[in-house]
Amino acid sequence: MLLRRLDAIMARWHHLIERACDPYRPERHYMRGPGPKWHARHPPGATGAVL
Repeated sequence: MLLRRLDAIMARWHHLIERACDPYRPERHYMRGPGPKWHARHPPGATGAVL
């Protein structure tokens, strides 16, 4: 019984350490706006809005 409890505690601790050391940060991979190809196709000052 004690060994099962200790094993569960160690598994949770290991999972916590893995999550803390995970190098993947999704906020670094989000798009930050139009890229160079979009800018090449759309001239400066041109908008898509029709007034």
